[in-house]
Parts: sequence; structure tokens; C-alpha cells
Amino acid sequence: MFDYYVFIILPLLIFIARIADVSLGTVRIILVAKGYRNWAPLLGFFEVLIWILAISEIIDNLDNWVCYIAYAGGFAAGNYIGMKIEQHLALGHELIRVITKRDAHDLVNNLKDEGYGVTFINAEGVKGAVGVVYIIVDRKKIAKAVKIIREHNSNALYTIEDVRFVNKKVFYNPTPIKHKRDLVKK
Repeated sequence: MFDYYVFIILPLLIFIARIADVSLGTVRIILVAKGYRNWAPLLGFFEVLIWILAISEIIDNLDNWVCYIAYAGGFAAGNYIGMKIEQHLALGHELIRVITKRDAHDLVNNLKDEGYGVTFINAEGVKGAVGVVYIIVDRKKIAKAVKIIREHNSNALYTIEDVRFVNKKVFYNPTPIKHKRDLVKK
């Protein structure tokens, strides 16, 4: 007689447990790398607790190859889901560096109007004068900043880099100017 628990339910539980513990581990590692170290011990506790429960079932069922497949599949799925969770959380800041041959003053002004902290530098590139624009951005606002960059200069070279710490009072204007009419000359 076919044993549903041994060949279906137990492998499914192992699969789900591995998704949970590997997802927690993936998020934990990313949080540590981004400087959110206070959460790491708590996530690590639950990660290891779930892993111990899953591996103990594997050891108790060494003759069940379906559990091995579930364990490996849960690991792979957990990595993917953990990255998706972190992407959805979008914690931290990024540095967008824009290098443009065209005059960047409109781009800089538009980014400032939208509340982005912007630094502009005239520089010399391989083929002559260029402008370099540095923008510190909350990860959740990257898409909007990139859209503004593309609207002003679709040929501009830009890179996006991870930033571990930002003093928001220096780099970010929390009150963007919504309309030009809101500008008041003093």
C-alpha cells in the first residue's frame, strides 16, 4: 500500500521548511551586508531552528529519496524567494552616477525639484568634457530617478552602486518641489 505521508506529505513539509529557512538566511545575509545587523540574530535563530527540524526528518528517513529531492528543491526555491523578498523590501540606499556629454543642468534641476540629493561636477572624459552627476537614492525610488535621467538624456552613461550608510540630512531633500509655481523667490 502507498504511504502518502512518507512519499508526499513529509517531502512537502521538508520542501516548505527549506524554503523558509533559506529565505530567512538570504534575507539575513543581505540585511547584514546593508548594515541592518540588529535583525540578523533573530532571523538566524529561526533559520537554524527550521533547518534542524528539516534535517532531522531527512536523517530519520535516509531511505526516502523523495525527501532528498524536496530538500534540494526547497533550497533552490528558498534562494529565489529570499531574493524576491529582499527586492520587495528595497532597504537601503543606492548611488547613481551619471556621466553625460550634454549639458546636465536641466537634469540636475529636475532631480532637485523631485527631492533628490544631487551633486554635479564638470570633468574630463576620454573624448572631452563631460558632466558627472551623483545622486543618493532610496532603493524604492531608483526607477523614478532612472526615468528622469532617460527623459533628459537617453544616451547618458549611468551606474548604480550599493551604499552602506547615508546621512540623509546632508544628501536627501525630503520636501520635493512639486511644481515650478511653488518656487518662491526671496
